[in-house]
Amino acid sequence: MSSTAPNAGGQTKAEEEDFEPKIIVFCCNWCSYAGADLAGVSRLQMPPYFRVIRVMCSARVDPEFVLRAFQKGADGVLVAGCHPADCHYIGGNYRTRRRIALLRILLQQFGFDPGRLKLAWISAGEGEKFQKTIIEFTDVVNELGPSPIGSSD
Repeated sequence: MSSTAPNAGGQTKAEEEDFEPKIIVFCCNWCSYAGADLAGVSRLQMPPYFRVIRVMCSARVDPEFVLRAFQKGADGVLVAGCHPADCHYIGGNYRTRRRIALLRILLQQFGFDPGRLKLAWISAGEGEKFQKTIIEFTDVVNELGPSPIGSSD
């Protein structure tokens, strides 16, 4: 197959190799953001394709924020929060878990692979877990390729 022949996703091999995913990571202020900070301070190596947005609680991530991220061209969205039963706002992460489950169903109905949305529980002392989560999610998004709607600025 030549590098100019399109694949099943309509991309050429050259375009696939040049793909740099755009990943948005919503981190709760108290746990996962501190875990991300620990990963950075510890100089743990991670792919540079993600941008962190700090929110006070993972429950503050409105489903519209996730949909807007995809609308604006994100190839993947990760929502990271405190471990269940450790939420600084009592039950915020339980609400988040229900919202993410519903969002995955909604994304599938829109024609998106639900694997483009991930939920992770990362505490302040888990810098290595943050690194591992980012690496694994980046690999998943790379496998899925660019977002079906692309960028619309």
